[in-house]
Amino acid sequence: MIAVIVIAGLASLAALAGLHWYAWRRLVRDTTARAGLGRRAGTVVFVSGPLLMFAAVASERAGAPFWLQQVLSWPGFLWMAFSIYLVLAVLVGEVVRPLLRRFLDRRSAPGGAEAGPLPEPVLVPTREPDESSAVSSTSTPANASANTPKPDTSPVASEPSRRLFVSRVVSGAAVVAATGIVGNGAYGVLRGPKVKRVTVPLARLPRSAHGFRIAVVSDIHLGPVLGRGFAQKVVDTINSTQPDLIAVVGDLVDGSVEDLAPAVAPLAGLRARHGAYFVTGNHEYFSGAEPWVEHVREIGLRPLENARVEMGAFDLAGVNDVTGENYGDGPDYDKALGDRDPGRAAVLLAHQPVMIHETVKHGVDLQLSGHTHGGQLWPGNFIADAANPTLAGLERYGDTQLYVSRGAGAWGPPVRVGAPSDITVVELASKQA
Repeated sequence: MIAVIVIAGLASLAALAGLHWYAWRRLVRDTTARAGLGRRAGTVVFVSGPLLMFAAVASERAGAPFWLQQVLSWPGFLWMAFSIYLVLAVLVGEVVRPLLRRFLDRRSAPGGAEAGPLPEPVLVPTREPDESSAVSSTSTPANASANTPKPDTSPVASEPSRRLFVSRVVSGAAVVAATGIVGNGAYGVLRGPKVKRVTVPLARLPRSAHGFRIAVVSDIHLGPVLGRGFAQKVVDTINSTQPDLIAVVGDLVDGSVEDLAPAVAPLAGLRARHGAYFVTGNHEYFSGAEPWVEHVREIGLRPLENARVEMGAFDLAGVNDVTGENYGDGPDYDKALGDRDPGRAAVLLAHQPVMIHETVKHGVDLQLSGHTHGGQLWPGNFIADAANPTLAGLERYGDTQLYVSRGAGAWGPPVRVGAPSDITVVELASKQA
């Protein structure tokens, strides 16, 4: 097993190195002079970028001093996102490149006909001039004459200069496209999540609970990148919806209580008629689940550790994340749901959508989850979709419905592309109403 992990890791590193070399070749080598300042500067960028990226991930996993994590995270994680779209843009450029060359060939040809490379002049040695010679020359092109105009030396006239011109245009466009995509994706995260509203009819929900509103927030990922200011935006957005209940369904933090207690502090301001509830996600276990469970309790959230509460008209339950199994603290459905009244509607908070299959066995009406981020960075959505039963939104599994939020924040790069962040207000509807 360890050997497989090592081989997979080495293969991933090799692929990453190969993609960076390919991007460097197209963007730096093909557009600069061999020993010029531009090539040296570009090479420094393509070496330092991935090094910062690895350093950002390693510092977070190793529990490095928090100030160091903050210093490394912004450039390292932004490079992670930027390099993805830079490579994709360069690949698109491979399609554009021959089309642009053909266009320039036609533009430079007489009468608009397609032109090939200009012939190289052939030098023919001549005799040394004597005193009576009218014309002095050491060598004369064989295909030139006194009345022949000089060849066009514009940037698109000769093959080498045309190739350089095309490389610079395509490379410049790739850099601009990648910068625009990442910049827009970062703005989408930093401005805060938008509110989505979903109505979910439940067969066993009594008329008295019709219209009950649960604000679902997941994957806030407070850490070295997203801090106290971002947490306040999330709290303000949730409170503006005036929910009946707030469900924080995991991956609240990326770091220790010691480092992130100030960032989490605004969550004490969450307001809902029936309170705010919390279940662990996989990142809580990476950061120390037990201290975080105690801390969120101190600031006013109620952890549901394989537990259930009666909300009057329905049961609200929560289970620990499946990652907790590696720490002796995994989900226990029997403890959370085993002795409940099967005639009552039940809503379960569970971080990962993959838990839906066990949820169905226990007759739960609705599971609320996060974890997927909706893929966060296209085309990562295809990978996330393959790894989860539901990528985002509402789906039915037998008599159980599953709603998956894309999450409020972002892990790693503070960037989202094709998967906007959200806080979802789930309005429960009674079929008896």
